[in-house]
Amino acid sequence: MHRVAVLAVPPATAFDLAIPELVFGAARVADAPAYEVRVCTPEPGLVETLGSLQVGVPYGLEIVAEADTVLVTGTGARSDADPRVLAALRGAAAAGTRIASICTGAFVLAQAGLLDGRRATTYWPYSAELAERFPRVDVVGDVLFVDEGQVSTAAGLAAGMDLCLHLVRADHGAAVANAVARLTLVSPARLGEQAQTVPAPVTPPGEFSLAATRAWALHRLDRPLALGDLAAHAHTSVRTLTRRFQAETGLTPLQWLLQQRVDRARELLETTDLPVDQVAERSGLGSADSLRQHLVRRVRLTPTAYRAQWRRGAPTHREPAHREPSQS
Repeated sequence: MHRVAVLAVPPATAFDLAIPELVFGAARVADAPAYEVRVCTPEPGLVETLGSLQVGVPYGLEIVAEADTVLVTGTGARSDADPRVLAALRGAAAAGTRIASICTGAFVLAQAGLLDGRRATTYWPYSAELAERFPRVDVVGDVLFVDEGQVSTAAGLAAGMDLCLHLVRADHGAAVANAVARLTLVSPARLGEQAQTVPAPVTPPGEFSLAATRAWALHRLDRPLALGDLAAHAHTSVRTLTRRFQAETGLTPLQWLLQQRVDRARELLETTDLPVDQVAERSGLGSADSLRQHLVRRVRLTPTAYRAQWRRGAPTHREPAHREPSQS
C-alpha cells in the first residue's frame, strides 16, 4: 500500500489537512484501499490551526522517512520553519520520495531548498511573496498546480484536491481517479495549467449556467460537436456560449472539448484493449494520428507506449507543468 505522510506545520490550514484523507482515502484498486494516509507534525498532539479549531495529530516526523509521498499542507507560518521539518523533508527528497505541497506549504518546501531551480506555485495572494523571498524558484502565479516530477506544488483550497487527484491518476490511472472524483463530487478534468482565478466561478443572478450543456457534451464526445451544436443545446448564441464557457471553466468551448476527449482516450487506453484507431474514434479525436499528436503533447508518450506503460504497472510519466491549450 502506498504510504502518504501529511505534514502539518502549525498553524495549519484545517481544510488542507482534510484533503489528502478525503481523496487518497477514497482510492481503491481491486476493491482494496490504495493508500494509507497518516498525519504528522514535529510535536504530536493538539495542533493549532488558522481558525478556532485544534486538530489532534498522532504521529511525529519519523513517518516521513517511511512514506512514499510526503504532502505539506497550508500553514500560516511562511518563514522560520522548524529545522526538524526542513531536515525531514531534505532527507525524504534525498531518498527519492515524492513530495508535494498545498497552498502555503510551498513556502516550507522553498525553505528546505526543494524548489530551487524548479517551477512552483502557491495560493495566488502569496505568489509575489514567494517569488521575492526565493528568487531561485520559478514561481508560476496563476495555475492550479505544477508537477515537476519528484516535487509538485498546488495553489490553495480546491486546487489541493486537483493535485491529489492528479497524483492518484499518475499512480493508478484515469479510471481510479475518475472513481475518486465521483465519490468526492468534484470534477476530475481540471488540468494544472488552468487558472486559479476564473472571472466568474459562480453564475450571477439572472444568467444561466452551462453545466447541463457540458454534461450533454460529455455523453457525445464520440460525435462531431461544433460551437453551433453547443450553443443550440444551451439555447443561446455562439458569442454568449463562449463568454459563459470561459467564465465558468476558464477555457474556451473547444479547449474544454479537446481536454475531455484526450482524457476519455487515456481512460480507454488504460482500461480496454481497443485498437488505437477505435480509441481515437470513441473519444472523438477522429484518427490514430490525431490521438497520437494530442497524447504526445499532453504526456509525451505515443498511445502504444502509454498503454504499454500501464500494462507494466504504475507509470512514472508526468504532464508538462504548463502549456498553452490547443484551440482545435
